[in-house]
Amino acid sequence: MSLPAIEVSKVTKQFPAYKNPPGFKEWVLKLPQAFKAEKKQTFTALNDVSFTVKKGECVGIIGKNGAGKSTLLSVLLGTSFPTEGTLTVNGKRTPLLELGAGFHPDLTGRENVYIAAVLLGLTKSEVDDRIEKIIDFSEIRPFVDVPVRTYSNGMYLRLAFSVAIHTDPEILLIDEVLAVGDESFQRKSEAAILDLIKSGVTTVFVSHNLEAVKKISHRVLWLHKGQIKDQGDPAEIVGQYLKFE
Repeated sequence: MSLPAIEVSKVTKQFPAYKNPPGFKEWVLKLPQAFKAEKKQTFTALNDVSFTVKKGECVGIIGKNGAGKSTLLSVLLGTSFPTEGTLTVNGKRTPLLELGAGFHPDLTGRENVYIAAVLLGLTKSEVDDRIEKIIDFSEIRPFVDVPVRTYSNGMYLRLAFSVAIHTDPEILLIDEVLAVGDESFQRKSEAAILDLIKSGVTTVFVSHNLEAVKKISHRVLWLHKGQIKDQGDPAEIVGQYLKFE
């Protein structure tokens, strides 16, 4: 039996929480005591979270703002580490989170494609082979050889999305990126992700678009106040979530 793509076991993530910072008088007269008292306080973003994702499975994650969804994705990506618990990931992770975060504004779109694709694991020769497909998918060919600082936000995101989906992802981590571009491009983006899922790419998908979650996901995980409230069939879990709201 093959190993799961992702295995999360009893993961807790805490952040320092500085509540009621001392005013000027306390700062002068009571700084040592006040600082020590505040320093011990923490905010628990994830609390004893456990689940697995099979290879080729698409798991949707839903929950209100502050439920811990983005924190969970950052832990899965490896940009944040659990305070407690363990995480095992078997496969190359490709984030569709902060699209274009690594783009340099003074470089052209084409130059940024090369840099971003290499950072996501392609060789230069592989980018050479795919550059035209990446540009065509983004639909910004007339502007691909000008600095990206001249791009609109939509153009910027289209190019970044196109790069990410053309880098042979094994595990896709998605956060609300189906809102890229206009309605036509959003449909195109959704279809591209569905094609990747059908080809066997493991996907973890966070969104407030519940219809998209039901359409794309094999299973839905519902986060509430940093804990898994329920998980299972997409239509059933989304229905329970809507009633709970």
